[in-house]
Amino acid sequence: MDESTTGLTERFEEHRSHLRSVSYRMLGSLSEAEDAVQETWLRFHRSDTGDVENLGGWLTTVVSRICLNMLRSRASRREEAMEAYPTDRVVSREDTVDPEQEAMLADSVGLALLVVLDTLTPAERLAFVLHDLFAVPFDEIAPMIERTPAATRQLASRARRRVKGAPAVPDADLARQRRVVDAFLAATRGGNFDALVALLDPDVALRADKAVGPTPQPVLVSGAVTVARGAMAAMQRAQSTQPALVNGTVGLAMAPLGRLFLVLTFVLKDGLITEIEVIAEPERLRELDIAALDV
Repeated sequence: MDESTTGLTERFEEHRSHLRSVSYRMLGSLSEAEDAVQETWLRFHRSDTGDVENLGGWLTTVVSRICLNMLRSRASRREEAMEAYPTDRVVSREDTVDPEQEAMLADSVGLALLVVLDTLTPAERLAFVLHDLFAVPFDEIAPMIERTPAATRQLASRARRRVKGAPAVPDADLARQRRVVDAFLAATRGGNFDALVALLDPDVALRADKAVGPTPQPVLVSGAVTVARGAMAAMQRAQSTQPALVNGTVGLAMAPLGRLFLVLTFVLKDGLITEIEVIAEPERLRELDIAALDV
């Protein structure tokens, strides 16, 4: 490697972490994010950037345009193969990506946020991610999506409303729901059977649609002990689950590698869980209004 290439590499490496953060939030896939960063490096290597005053800004623009093209291509593929949902959304190149690393990255970003971002149009996603998460001015974002700054602001605002959602209950009730659901998730992740039973009404009922399995028919079980045992069997799955706003109330979204797979909704009474519904059928998942909590 000659001296000029070494210098370019060092300059680029100073921004790699930031570029990966941007591209991961844009794409929701670590393998695709790495592809976008690599393509950015190639374009940087081929370009004359000697007069570029703000290299970080220049690289962010390049990686954002690459991600936008990837999102548009992905949207086209989905329109051509809607019946493949959700199997068309698995991460590619699994052999080159550490699942644990991607799971940690998804957890740090927020699984619910990734799920909601996946419902936005490419332009909405770019406008929201760059402006709200990385403080890029609308004047700089607008040329990337061929919109005016005012139109770009509207896109980000629309995306923001989707991300934040609209709670169906007062804030105090939402906070109480969140405490119970957080405790349910913590007990399930930690395998704390007694703590889980303590959160459940003695006559709690759990309903799971036919896509949840293991039977091809919907499942109905009742009783705190029985429901808690079922939750313990799903302890490993709980590691890729996080609270989310589901139809305006606090629920749980299971999204391995940020791809929505299953949702749990809860009914509470006097601080105890009286009903749990487990939703996994793709058509039902698409009908849910999911938003991120604490974004």
